[in-house]
Amino acid sequence: MYKFVALTDERMADGFRLGGTEVITVDSVESMHRELVRLFDDEGVGIIAVDERFEKAIDERLQKKIDSVYRPVVVMLPLADRLDVTEYMSNRLQGMIRRAVGFDIKLKKEAGS
Repeated sequence: MYKFVALTDERMADGFRLGGTEVITVDSVESMHRELVRLFDDEGVGIIAVDERFEKAIDERLQKKIDSVYRPVVVMLPLADRLDVTEYMSNRLQGMIRRAVGFDIKLKKEAGS
């Protein structure tokens, strides 16, 4: 089974850890790039979740590599201070999940939340 690894800052790391996800904390675009390249070469990694705030860590060369391989799947997640689930964001997340797991999963907001 392949690992799901989250690359984010320390503030967001505990949420992933509570869900059983392996977390690598980074504090700069440079460290994010370094860790992303390292994980990309790890054959045991299936999905890499990247904090959207570090999107600049993905240069053109790395983006071409990401786009051309089957695994690992790299998904950008909006993990900023605000997480407003608009229809656009919901559709975007649904597309990332479909790409990662191979089928559609519809995300619904629970009543009262």
